Amino acid sequence: MSRSRGLRELDAAVACGATWDELGALVSRALHRAVPHDALRLTGIGPGCGLSSFSFWHGYETDFGQALLRSCHIGEDPYRWEDLLPRAVPAALVGEGPAGDRRHRATQRLFADHGVGSELRLVLRDTRHVWGTLGLLRTRGGTQFGAHDIATAARLTPALVEFLRQYVTAGTLSPLEPNPPPGVLVVGADHQIRQATPHAIEWRRCLSSRQSAPAWTGKTFFAGLSAAATRSPAAPTLVVGPSASYGRWVACQAEPLGEGPGADVAVVIQAATANQLLPSLCFWYGITPRERQVVEHVCDAAAPKQIARLLELSVHTVNDHLRSVFRKTGLHGSQELVAALRG
Repeated sequence: MSRSRGLRELDAAVACGATWDELGALVSRALHRAVPHDALRLTGIGPGCGLSSFSFWHGYETDFGQALLRSCHIGEDPYRWEDLLPRAVPAALVGEGPAGDRRHRATQRLFADHGVGSELRLVLRDTRHVWGTLGLLRTRGGTQFGAHDIATAARLTPALVEFLRQYVTAGTLSPLEPNPPPGVLVVGADHQIRQATPHAIEWRRCLSSRQSAPAWTGKTFFAGLSAAATRSPAAPTLVVGPSASYGRWVACQAEPLGEGPGADVAVVIQAATANQLLPSLCFWYGITPRERQVVEHVCDAAAPKQIARLLELSVHTVNDHLRSVFRKTGLHGSQELVAALRG
């Protein structure tokens, strides 16, 4: 997947506004040259709870994809991406493992039931961040993944990270249409949606039609939010999705409605607020910690001279930071920046 071939083709597809399934197919085709596979899933993980905020799938059978994601969300998967991070190469061959381990047995049964031979799973990380994950499948009966495939896939990490960043930053920072009011979903202990307000139904319709992804990906996403909120009930679980996928920057925040493992979980869906959006903006657009401080003060209506005093910088340096933020985001001035962050 050299810059001159596969990634350049993806660059053009992003610029032309290719659909969810088109991009998944193009990523699969680009990677197939290096690591042959029968199906692919590529996810982007922003700052926060670690759930993917957007993804591309190609070739995964619906029932298998749902079951695989569910097992990851409820802790039944033996190789969640967090488990792989301590490894020198954060990757694993899923479907292999000790027969005595309950999670491995469950995964092996799932693979056997759906004709899957093995999955190569890789965490896309660099020296700064974890950016996402890559999963590649091979069907049962064919050549299975090995150590050479892991090494080859790992070398593709910089190109895949660049694609994810380019995809996110190609989206608009300001929505083209007014934002619907916040909506609320109630998710049960079984991680199934029990109730939804009219505005939540409107949000789900808008998001699914904009992304053009299969409906099951949304259902498993909310199941994942519910499971994450149940595991860490002390603070709300927040995932912010990019406008490139959803037409606007969207925040989904989940919090248990009671104590204990059987409590329902409330999920609020809304346009991302400035406080919710800023960490993701800095993450994907490469905004530095000092630039973030300047942006925070701009959002508080501080003038460059005030910001300079507060941060003990020269006005010239503050303006340099602002110019850098405008260049990275494609915005034109402080008013556009504040408007984008406030939706």
